[in-house]
Amino acid sequence: MCALKGVASTKSAILRFRAGRGRVEESMLTTKKKAAVIKGTARHDTDTGSPDVQVALLSKQIDELAKHLKKNPKDFHSRRGLLQMVADRRTHLRYLETNDKRRYNALIKKLGLKK
Repeated sequence: MCALKGVASTKSAILRFRAGRGRVEESMLTTKKKAAVIKGTARHDTDTGSPDVQVALLSKQIDELAKHLKKNPKDFHSRRGLLQMVADRRTHLRYLETNDKRRYNALIKKLGLKK
């Protein structure tokens, strides 16, 4: 037993306690979602670090975090993380635009981002 009002010391109990009011929130980007994003934008079988994949992952994380912030408008720590991710994605897109315009245009079209 742990100090959480008689609840057994398990990971789910601790998560439930931290989430408050008995509801456990899902993690932002699960391994399955991440693998699907990588599979959809990878340039070859073992590609996980190309700018294309990084931009796609950041875009997915930004979407998930934006949903979270709509529900929790006072979560300023997560808002700061969102702004950092947007800046990081912009940096990767600028690199891609400078070095390979064709890949940049294809990625923008595929992800539905604004230019």
